[in-house]
Amino acid sequence: MNWQPRRWLRIVLPTALIIIWLAVAGLGGPTFGKISEVSTNDQAAFLPASAESTAVQDWQSKFVDSASIPAVVVLTSPRLLTPAQLAEIGTLSTKLGAVDGVQKPVAPQTTTIAGPIPSSDQMAVEFLVPVADVGNVKAVVADLRDVIGANLPAGMSSYVTGPAGLTADLVNAFSGIDGILLLVALLAVFVILLVVYRSVVLPILVLLTSVVALCGAIVVVFYLAKWDVIKLNGQSQGILSILVIGAATDYSLLLVARFREALHEVQSKWTALGRAFKGAWEPIVASGGTVILALLCLLFSDLNSNRSLGPIAAIGIFFSLLAALTFLPALLLAFGRGAFWPFLPRVEHIHKHTAPVPAQGLDAMAQNDVDRGLAGIGGLWRRVGLLIARRPRATWVLTLVLLLAAGTGIFQLQANGVSQTQVILGASNAVDGQKVLAEHFDAGSGSPVVIIADQGKQAQVVSAVEGVKGIASASVYTGSGRPDATAAPVVKDGRVLINATLADQADSDAAEQVVQDLRAQLPAVDSGVLVGGVSAIALDTNVTAQRDLVKIVPLVLVVILLVLMLLLRSIVAPLVLIGSVVLSYGAAMGISAIVFNHVFGFPGADATVPLFGFVFLVALGVDYNIFLMTRVREEAKIMGTRAGVLRGLGKTGSVITSAGVVLAATFAALGVIPLLFLAQLAFIVAFGVLLDTVVVRSLLVPALSYDIGRHLWWPAKLGRAQKEVES
Repeated sequence: MNWQPRRWLRIVLPTALIIIWLAVAGLGGPTFGKISEVSTNDQAAFLPASAESTAVQDWQSKFVDSASIPAVVVLTSPRLLTPAQLAEIGTLSTKLGAVDGVQKPVAPQTTTIAGPIPSSDQMAVEFLVPVADVGNVKAVVADLRDVIGANLPAGMSSYVTGPAGLTADLVNAFSGIDGILLLVALLAVFVILLVVYRSVVLPILVLLTSVVALCGAIVVVFYLAKWDVIKLNGQSQGILSILVIGAATDYSLLLVARFREALHEVQSKWTALGRAFKGAWEPIVASGGTVILALLCLLFSDLNSNRSLGPIAAIGIFFSLLAALTFLPALLLAFGRGAFWPFLPRVEHIHKHTAPVPAQGLDAMAQNDVDRGLAGIGGLWRRVGLLIARRPRATWVLTLVLLLAAGTGIFQLQANGVSQTQVILGASNAVDGQKVLAEHFDAGSGSPVVIIADQGKQAQVVSAVEGVKGIASASVYTGSGRPDATAAPVVKDGRVLINATLADQADSDAAEQVVQDLRAQLPAVDSGVLVGGVSAIALDTNVTAQRDLVKIVPLVLVVILLVLMLLLRSIVAPLVLIGSVVLSYGAAMGISAIVFNHVFGFPGADATVPLFGFVFLVALGVDYNIFLMTRVREEAKIMGTRAGVLRGLGKTGSVITSAGVVLAATFAALGVIPLLFLAQLAFIVAFGVLLDTVVVRSLLVPALSYDIGRHLWWPAKLGRAQKEVES
């Protein structure tokens, strides 16, 4: 029966929904260009308040009025510097100090810049320039580079490095997120949809749904960041864009598949949409809800960056759900069959009933399952269904062994953090500057270890610090830019600040080991001593990230398991699905570790990579299993579990595979941003999603479910109702 609502409703409802979402897009478009205004890439801002380096930062603000970060300017010459060159270089100090954003002196100081400081080999000079305008580090560093370039003595090379220089180049690397990343992701999705559906209109409708969902999410995230409810950084911003495009497309494809299926059965587009909505809304809501809950588990992270990513990504998934269930249906109603132009779906009035063709190697019961489950299904998915019906146990056992073998590579994963100079994969003046700095000076110049000690024990603490391996020098802060043994130390609340220059680069493993040694040895001299600084921040971030992994992984698994139990009204089926996605995650991480080490030659991985990979792969992997198993459950009510498994696989195979390819392509787009973390996350999720859709969801889960049979639904009535059929 074809249901046709009143004419005014057919016009008003879809029109109103389209107008509302276009208004959201109108708000989100301009906001997208401004979101970098509320984004920060300061690593220290994401540490928990309990971290020792956070406590040191609080103390530093008492000693130094400006919360500046140092830029290290390095000038090098291929030959020994002459007195005339040194005199010419000395004039740079005033010019650097005049740059907007550089900390200005307060009387009796005449300058805040330390330098020029010649190297011991007389072939390089450095300046330490405090950048006070921390909100515009990129612009200040660019101005410093311009000033140096305009006044650089002939034959010399210049670099602006240190924390400020590295931060500026990091921001430059993230600059592609606003445009290039989004363009690449949308183009990839469009091409895939064009190939899969052979329609010009449908890809545009699906992408439009993704874009309006992203616009809605951007508006909410922008104002939450502006009001300091959440902390937004470049990583979260990039992940948000990719996640929304991928998720919204996935949900849209499920609804579109059901709509096209219904258009072959009924003439009315309203009736077809009603059938599609009835069949698709539950798996879409369940999938989106599962991902949202999994992402919100990140709120239990001790890292502020992880804790913020949870709600940011959850907001994106919520708008993906909302757009797929409201805006896309309105578009489908507006275009009707024209959405699939030029291959319009037609109503199939005549159904041919032909005798089923016996499949070789099947007993009578399995043949019956095939006759019912694969009726009307041909091509690849019929062949896969026949494989599962013939040898279900061999299929899932072999698949399981292959996944376990791939997972052994996870022991090669080096997720202990990498230095900041290794984070940027593209060209970087700051990274090059760090290498040059290490050649001519103590590599830790400009990024000292910061120690807060009792005033009465400052001499003993300085002596103990200088005795630690890896420390080049140590001095008490006197308020000037350079160490001054004759000046009185600055004292705040009975404490002094000690700067310890590292012999190694501040973001190296060796520097982090020095911090650990200082924290282990100094309490014997001063029980209240605190050790912080750039190296300590990196160390505390890595330790906290590894602690988060142990805490959040079990939490995510429990949450997803409970959602699946409620959705499938079963205990066995959810356990099967959870086990499959964990296996898929382990295999994806194992292969990724091998590729990172032996193909790409990456120096290691950020400590947060395993956690982010787990959250995205497990949550998104469960999505595809939910799409499959809700259809299997629907069909099992009619024809039994084993036939329902074959039917569900055949009906969802194409759409889920398409959705997986789309999501893999969107995450792969993260690779255009020249940052190690995003490149690794792009590979892990893209490969993991393809592995999940092609192997786990197509072979492991259906074969195991077929082998288990009606017991899959235990203890629900669905399994008991099929007892006589399958026994």
